[in-house]
Amino acid sequence: MSSRTAVYAMRVLLPLLRTGWGWRAWAPAAARLPPGTSTGPGPHRAMALYRTEERGQPYTPDYRLFFKNVAGDYISPFHDIPLRVDSTEENGIPTKRARNDEYETLFNMVVEVPRWTNAKMEIATKEPLNPIKQDTKDGKLRYVANVFPHKGYIWNYGALPQTWEDPCRKDNSTDCCGDNDPIDVCEIGSKVLSCGEVIRVKILGILALIDQGETDWKIIAINVNDPEASKFHDIDDVKKYKPGYLEATLNWLRFYKVPEGKPENQFAFNGEFKNKAFALEVIKSTHECWKALLMKKCDGGAINCTNVQVCDSPFHCTQEEARSIVELVSSSLNKESNEEDTEQVWHFLGK
Repeated sequence: MSSRTAVYAMRVLLPLLRTGWGWRAWAPAAARLPPGTSTGPGPHRAMALYRTEERGQPYTPDYRLFFKNVAGDYISPFHDIPLRVDSTEENGIPTKRARNDEYETLFNMVVEVPRWTNAKMEIATKEPLNPIKQDTKDGKLRYVANVFPHKGYIWNYGALPQTWEDPCRKDNSTDCCGDNDPIDVCEIGSKVLSCGEVIRVKILGILALIDQGETDWKIIAINVNDPEASKFHDIDDVKKYKPGYLEATLNWLRFYKVPEGKPENQFAFNGEFKNKAFALEVIKSTHECWKALLMKKCDGGAINCTNVQVCDSPFHCTQEEARSIVELVSSSLNKESNEEDTEQVWHFLGK
């Protein structure tokens, strides 16, 4: 092998090695291509009603995971995916059904962080169409430390769409305002899910984390299609069938910021997990806050409310505008310090 060929091979292989892609990235025909190529959209991951499209290289500040519906239209996972699950079959595909009386407690969950991983992926609430990105602090990508004896996050971690914890509204039960994000979900099923998956979950309970004086609710839920989902109906079932899991959850959330030099997190109710009924009331309240946000009845600050399916919202945009947003954002992220292009993006988004 010539030195020139070797250099070329290394340039191609190193990004694959860094992002964990193996031999299947090179498979022919319908196989997946390496994600993050800057020349265009990344691969699609098929889902029942939603799919994702990668832009940029994973584990870089430029990486974005945009969402599309079944028709291939760009949507916001924050605003356009419904909170509640319809009881009808999805896309004509039968799914495992919960008991009829539990359908009122089935909700859509957007998976941000797969179990056992460390990259702090999150819905970008301040960006148009709210793609998933990796959080940064002081210009550096954020990763959670391993909290002994665990590796990364101990659940599939994500959020309930169409919910918002209002930072200007004091919660009556915690006496603290919200943390300005969609409500978080810890999914405790047996499967390791993928970033960007949209799953249906049964609500089991809730924990009130107090983060720097803000209420940061953590919903405990299980994927309705998990093999053991039929056993779980409320928080006591977690204690019964997964002994030690709630205690591990409490310890993980208490200590995960300590390696960064921060103090231990605190909890309302002395760290007690509240039951399903309590959790449903919190979800209802945060959904009402989201409605007010989308209807411009409260000040959302830097939260970006651009959406394509909430037709009566003043932040509604057309699919053509949504497509333009994705292209503008992607081109801006892929160019090095192009100030003119960046100004064009933010001018467009400020319409």
